[in-house]
Amino acid sequence: MSLAQLHYTSADGDGEDGPAAARFTSVDPSIPASVLTEAGPLLAYEAPRGTPDRLTDTALRALPEAYSFSLLSDGSGLLARTVAVRSPQTSAVRFHAHAVHLPPGTRLPGGTLPLTACRSARWAAATPGRPLPDPLAALPAPAGHEAREREALNDFAVSRGPWLAGVLSDLRRLHGPDGPERVVLAERQSADVARWIALAGLALPDGLAEQLTFTTYTRRPGEAAGRVVGVLPEDAEELTDPGLRVHLCTGPRPEGPIGDTWAETAARIWRGRAPELFREAAALPGEPFAAGPLAVTALCAGIPLGTEERAAAADWAAERPYALDGPRTHRLVEALTAPGTDDRSGPEFDAVGRLFAALDGRSPATTTAPLAAMLVTEAVRGGNGSLELPGRTAFSGPEGAAVAGVLGPEIETELSGAGVGLDVARTVQLLRVARLLGVDCAALLPSVVDRLAPALLTGGDEGAPGWAPALLELMDEQFDVRTALLGALDRIAPDHPAGVARLLSRVPLPFTGTQALPHLRMCAGAPEARAGCGDDRVATLQRILRAGGVSPFAEPLVLRTAVGLVWDEGAPTAAEARQLLEAATSDAHRAAGTWSVLVAAALAAGADDGAAPELAHDLLRGFPQETGGRVRAALQLLAFAGEVRSGAAEPDWAERVRALRAEAEPVEPGVLGQACDAVAGRLLAPERPDDELYALVRSGDADLVAAYARAARGDGVRARLAADPAYAADCFTVWTAHPHAGAVWTEAAAGLLDEVLRPVVRGLPADRVAAVEDAVGRSGSSGRADAFRDWNRRERGPLGRLGRRIAGRVRRA
Repeated sequence: MSLAQLHYTSADGDGEDGPAAARFTSVDPSIPASVLTEAGPLLAYEAPRGTPDRLTDTALRALPEAYSFSLLSDGSGLLARTVAVRSPQTSAVRFHAHAVHLPPGTRLPGGTLPLTACRSARWAAATPGRPLPDPLAALPAPAGHEAREREALNDFAVSRGPWLAGVLSDLRRLHGPDGPERVVLAERQSADVARWIALAGLALPDGLAEQLTFTTYTRRPGEAAGRVVGVLPEDAEELTDPGLRVHLCTGPRPEGPIGDTWAETAARIWRGRAPELFREAAALPGEPFAAGPLAVTALCAGIPLGTEERAAAADWAAERPYALDGPRTHRLVEALTAPGTDDRSGPEFDAVGRLFAALDGRSPATTTAPLAAMLVTEAVRGGNGSLELPGRTAFSGPEGAAVAGVLGPEIETELSGAGVGLDVARTVQLLRVARLLGVDCAALLPSVVDRLAPALLTGGDEGAPGWAPALLELMDEQFDVRTALLGALDRIAPDHPAGVARLLSRVPLPFTGTQALPHLRMCAGAPEARAGCGDDRVATLQRILRAGGVSPFAEPLVLRTAVGLVWDEGAPTAAEARQLLEAATSDAHRAAGTWSVLVAAALAAGADDGAAPELAHDLLRGFPQETGGRVRAALQLLAFAGEVRSGAAEPDWAERVRALRAEAEPVEPGVLGQACDAVAGRLLAPERPDDELYALVRSGDADLVAAYARAARGDGVRARLAADPAYAADCFTVWTAHPHAGAVWTEAAAGLLDEVLRPVVRGLPADRVAAVEDAVGRSGSSGRADAFRDWNRRERGPLGRLGRRIAGRVRRA
């Protein structure tokens, strides 16, 4: 093909405030006019700010040259060189642009990259003598000195090492959907910008380098047509457009990683002076900008890489185990497992594990053995609990014996330490590695699982814990560990039933073998039992016990496990506790330790729980040695309440309540309420013991008197007052007969007279009021009957005054 040329030259007398006025001085007739219209602004040139009007030849040659490659709106390309020249008439600085036009869909002859062609000797700095230039056959690069130029480019790459990865990363992002509009490179020499583009041309994947548009120099990067733009440092300081990624390559060195594995790998290759590796990597399978092929090629060539790049290489090779021949695979493994590398990360070890899995059985043991050794060494020394371990066959040869000789003592020492078991992932990993290397840990196993089992119960409740897959693999691999660990979990289940149940809901432990494991089976069956029995918790307990397959009479501890699964940290109701006590003997509950749950149910019962006194009676009889001190006194208070209600209580009720309350302090409100309410209820009954009532009145006990007042305000007492004149008369007599009994009784009695009895009496018809008055007289004297009439006529008044009047009338009678 031939290349159509054009020349574009500025006129004399150009100013400094903008691009100089220019005109096309020689144009191939095949170039459309629309191309010329679009090309003019692209070829314009502004000398650096502060450039004088007159320059020496040396200063003129030092001005930047603008090599550029632009894509035009019609899809064609424009490759050009613009340089500063001196006007023949005035010696003033002006410019001359020489360009070639590439029609849409065409490339430079011979597949030459645009930047390579920019270094051609065919570029002219003046317009040819005839107005219609002949087409060029090619733009060959300068002949000779290839080795020197290649070495110079390597030197430049090393000198720009701190900026390499960042620039290459942005060049990669130019070809992505979220990349910057332009990459701006600030260099003091436009030739250095050209070297940057040359670096990119070698590093970018095939097809992308020849599409990269650029200009090595401009004063206006925001208006440039190229995606890569060169500027002088002074023109880069004020660039704040977010669409521009500016790299000030003459300023402070950038610090920190850039997070682009491909760019980091490419930068290391350039710093290693091995750009030929880009072509070698391009021959390997992979997507454009994939880091894996580049990293594999670099490692095989002996170029050191970072942990992310090594991980990319291992992952790529693991996905394509047949892509590399034997020698290259061996070199890659040697590079990945090289001693002295101290920056390996968890993702790198995971990638190496995947590579080992891909090569195991496909490559010789001499190739895979270093990978296996590195993995188990990291598992033991690095503490990587999630590491995928090699298979056992990887250590069957002499290489495995050598690794076992080094790591075996370390494993045994750590497994015998007190901290083993607390870190579940670490313990599981050590046990698995011990099996891989054939390290005998049988003597240490009992103590290890005794510490491991409780540690399995810790952690959150959501989802399977991270160590679950490794634990299940361990139990599947080692029958002795599975047997010992399940036995340890079964032993601790009675003390931690809810925790074990949560563990089984998150991790499907394999306990379906021949071991009995009643507690584990109960914990596993608890959800189904709860779902099947609904709100009947006692039935749920019975079903859970059946799931264990062992009677509580034969193994009382299953009772503790079942109770813990049903009530966890709470307590059953008193009625449920009585059923539990009836379902198993006191001996079974004593052996299981669940008697304390029954006691807690009794003491937590409310004052109106009718089952609590009977439960307390049974507990006192069934657990005489276990219930002592404060607890025993509280249970006796409850049992005493039942005796009072049944009529079996011995005399001196008030004194009995006060004595037991003192022993039971701090007494539960429900327990004290049961006893006081029972006494109050009996003393408000029609057939009450007068001496017990008198003892309560004279006791001045606030709890007893308050319970009496509460009971007297009940609907039953009010109904009896309205229906039975004798009962109403008796209550009037009691509530007025003890004016000097003390403030507690006096205040309570006054409240009962005014708030309970008076509303009832005033609601009665006259004949019923007369009947009450007559009953008052029959129960005492005419003075008491007068006092009732006087009380009934008066408004509310102090009980002390009424009491004194009644007492006076009684004495006169």
